[in-house]
Amino acid sequence: MSKAMKVVEYLLDLSGIDRRRMTVEWVSAAEGKRFAEVVTQFTNQTLELGPFDSEAHALELAATEQALDSPRLRWLMGMEIQLTGKENVYHEKLDTAHYEHLLKEVSREQYEKALISEILEEGPGSVREIAFKSGLPVYSVSMRLGEMERHHRVELHQYRGTVPLFSNQASSAAI
Repeated sequence: MSKAMKVVEYLLDLSGIDRRRMTVEWVSAAEGKRFAEVVTQFTNQTLELGPFDSEAHALELAATEQALDSPRLRWLMGMEIQLTGKENVYHEKLDTAHYEHLLKEVSREQYEKALISEILEEGPGSVREIAFKSGLPVYSVSMRLGEMERHHRVELHQYRGTVPLFSNQASSAAI
C-alpha cells in the first residue's frame, strides 16, 4: 500500500470514520475473477459496517481533505526516500520507524488544524467551544490555535467578556 493511502487510513481513524470504508487493491485487467472477489469482499464489508451518513461526518471529511492537501504533509510524504535513504547536509538520515512516527505526528497536527479551521468557518469561537465541537482536548485546541496564529491562519477576533474568540484569518479580514 502506498504511503498516501496509509496516511488516508490514519486520518480516517483520527476522524472516527472506520478505515474499512476505504480499500485500495491493484488488479490487472486480465484478473476478472480477482476483481469480482475484491468487489464482493468490499461490498460485504461495507454492508456489515452499515450506511455511512456523510452529512453527519461532513466536518471530519472536510478536515481530512484539508489535511491531505496541506503542503507540509504532502512534502513529508514526498520526501520519504530522501529522509530515510539518503543523508541530509548534516550527514543525518532517519530510520524508517522514526519517519513513520513523524508522518503520523504531522498527520495528526494537520488534521487537528484543519478541524479547527473548518469549525471557525462557521464563525468565531472560544477555545472551549472549538474543543466541544471538535472533540479535541482544550489543551490541544489551545496549542493548535497558537501555531495557527503564528502562521497567520487564525487571529484573535474579539472578546466575549474575558473570553477570547478566534476566527479564520480570511474570514475576519472580510468583516
